[in-house]
Amino acid sequence: MGIIDQLQSIIPLVLFFSAPLIFTALGGVFSERAGVVNIGLEGLMVMGAFSGIVFNLAYADVFGSFTPYLSMLVAMIVSALFSIIHAVASVSLRANQVVSGVAINFLALGLGVFLTKQWYGKGQTDKISEPFYSTNIPILEKIPVIGEMFFQGVFIPSYIAIILAFVAWFVLYKTRFGLQLRAVGEHPMAADTNGINVYKMRYIAVIISGALGGLGGSVFALIITGDFSNTTIVGQGFMALAAVIFGKWHPLGALGAALFFGFAQSLSVISSGVPFLEDIPNVYLLIAPYVLTILALAGFIGRAEAPKANGEPYIKGSR
Repeated sequence: MGIIDQLQSIIPLVLFFSAPLIFTALGGVFSERAGVVNIGLEGLMVMGAFSGIVFNLAYADVFGSFTPYLSMLVAMIVSALFSIIHAVASVSLRANQVVSGVAINFLALGLGVFLTKQWYGKGQTDKISEPFYSTNIPILEKIPVIGEMFFQGVFIPSYIAIILAFVAWFVLYKTRFGLQLRAVGEHPMAADTNGINVYKMRYIAVIISGALGGLGGSVFALIITGDFSNTTIVGQGFMALAAVIFGKWHPLGALGAALFFGFAQSLSVISSGVPFLEDIPNVYLLIAPYVLTILALAGFIGRAEAPKANGEPYIKGSR
């Protein structure tokens, strides 16, 4: 198999595994740019995966091929509402944001597993009948070499995720709203002095984070697993959080980091077709994403500068 053939088999898989991480990492960027640490990305993905699968199972016969897209929308709404718990604890009650995020993770998993057992009588849901299917992008698929690599046998959410990363960059760095949100995360007192409602902006940022985290979780469940259980989302939210840090709290940096981690996750699948990976035991390739995440952060985190007010509750009138 030549290099071109290898890339044609690898790139769609990398995009396949990266999409949930990109969505969730972008949510983390919004939250942390506003000064709220969101360790709860894992829990938000769990809620997105659960609600997306449940909606898909309940309404597949009604909406047909539109069901996966509506499932994504429902997952966004449910996780956005769920994230308000973190916003209230972190912004209004000024609780420790790390503790609040960890609580979100436990609460989401416990609630998802409990409702699954109540509604389906077992530890996991049924398999969905309307998942996302791979498709070819019209016109673009006919481009020589590139078309076969990037636009054949791909999943639409992968490209939605990449486009959304550029939209997030534009919103954060080219709009008044983005300037206000970043100001709240860098120097909330100065932002307050200039008439920006710090609490409101942080609430909005956390809710956006919840919506995107839910979107990431639903895409992961609808494309990769096809059902929901307590092991559906295992470490994906933490990997997305690592992508936020590795990407320097920048949407396009988070996009690049998520693609890197998506590539790491695809290693165990593509190993049989790549000569230098064929002889590596599969167990090592399965743990590769988590090892690479640790190594990437260990070598990089010292040089990464978070927003100055990240993790610090704002008390109006304080200095």
